[in-house]
Amino acid sequence: MADSRTAAQEIAAGYESVGAAVELGTVFVDGQVDPSARVRIPLSMINRHGLVAGATGTGKTKTLQNLAEQLSAAGVPVLMADVKGDLSGLAKAGESSDRITARAAETGDDWAPTGYPVEFLSLGGDSGAIPIRATITGFGPVLLSKVLGLNATQESTLGLIFHWADSQKLALLDTKDLRSVIQHLTSDEGKADLKGIGGVSSATAGVILRALVNLEAQGGADFFGEPEFEPSDLMREIDGKGVISLLELADQQANPKLFSTFLMWLLAELFEHLPEAGDLDKPKLVFFFDEAHLLFDDASKAFLERIEQTVKLIRSKGVGVFFCTQLPTDIPNDVLSQLGARIQHALRAFTPDDQKALSRTVKTYPTTPNYKLAEVLTSLGIGEAIVTVLSERGAPTPVAWARLRAPRSLMGALGGDAITAAAQASPLHAKYGETVDRESAYEKLTAKIESAPEAPAPAAEAPRRQEKEEPGMFEQILSNPAVKSFLRSAASSAGREITRGLFGTRRR
Repeated sequence: MADSRTAAQEIAAGYESVGAAVELGTVFVDGQVDPSARVRIPLSMINRHGLVAGATGTGKTKTLQNLAEQLSAAGVPVLMADVKGDLSGLAKAGESSDRITARAAETGDDWAPTGYPVEFLSLGGDSGAIPIRATITGFGPVLLSKVLGLNATQESTLGLIFHWADSQKLALLDTKDLRSVIQHLTSDEGKADLKGIGGVSSATAGVILRALVNLEAQGGADFFGEPEFEPSDLMREIDGKGVISLLELADQQANPKLFSTFLMWLLAELFEHLPEAGDLDKPKLVFFFDEAHLLFDDASKAFLERIEQTVKLIRSKGVGVFFCTQLPTDIPNDVLSQLGARIQHALRAFTPDDQKALSRTVKTYPTTPNYKLAEVLTSLGIGEAIVTVLSERGAPTPVAWARLRAPRSLMGALGGDAITAAAQASPLHAKYGETVDRESAYEKLTAKIESAPEAPAPAAEAPRRQEKEEPGMFEQILSNPAVKSFLRSAASSAGREITRGLFGTRRR
């Protein structure tokens, strides 16, 4: 192999960028680091997506922190899931130390303590962060089936339930609304409503209802409702810096599928509503899917195909997506092939399965004469990674063993009191802080049942042809004040039929 310095410079030549770029670190070859041999991702290529992978404790979280900082500094908003609670330090300037000074010298970084604008969000719950919600109607049957763990037959039934509610303009805002519609459709009257388009079996309805109960016990009752979060609130700047939206997930540890699927809902919403943007100098927004394997575990083929299609097409809307997980093999091949930037931290090879995963990971990288990847991937130090990205020409850069920059913000948790204070001072707190429970499917169906006339007692001398003198059931329902109110509301919504997009989410 050539002289280490020459090899480092040759590798770095593939990362030269004439435009703005995210600085990852410096090239490391044969135990030597060249601070002038930089590894970077052009901002214009961030919306070609990426992967951050590695075993627990190898530095993935700090890499995510570093990426979020630089994107924010470039005016790019970011959404991240703060799974372990240690990304909240992004809001506060970091503290210098001998280790940080040494790392800055190795990576050629003019390190300075810096804090960034952060919004602290939570999926309902009582974490002190701003509670954000989605309605059942907006979430749609496909994503809800993923959260509930339904099979294909049950998902099909849930789709029928949504179809009927949509056609009746019954708003499904929270879990009690969906429960009331399911119970209605398994009643005699509800079965008549579905005549000609199928039905809801009692057994399948029971499965869905039990899954709803479990979801409510795991925090779902707090998450589903109004006011529904508007994804446009993620795309903000403060003093020229992109806002970093952090999902604080301490309360959602019992149901990790909920937060991963919620991120997919947000991405689907952006996909449906953002205009085509073409090639931009920098993305409009960057998503980080932490614990990405949860999104793909037990996913149906149709669900995976929708994810693949969304990832392929969302870049044209100016949105970049980075998946974060332990192994690249956690990501389906069709999705993995769409990820232009790869930042791979150390892997373990303690078991035969680990060794197979290591071998498969090596095969996903371009060949390189500079490193024996199978050896390097198991010997990387904390804060080091194997990197390849797309150059500004869209071509893969050489494989680089990189020593990564140190974050400039606090590398640790901010603390619950500080998060609560920041959330209450946010303009989003007034918008989303309080739950709204307006009239929806539950209230309307309950009113309909309560207003239904009781069956008349048998009379000894009932008037002849009484059925013509008394209004029929249909007329009685129409004359009910609650139903009249509902019909007036439906009439005012004429031309605003509920339509659904790629993931079954409601098009607004």
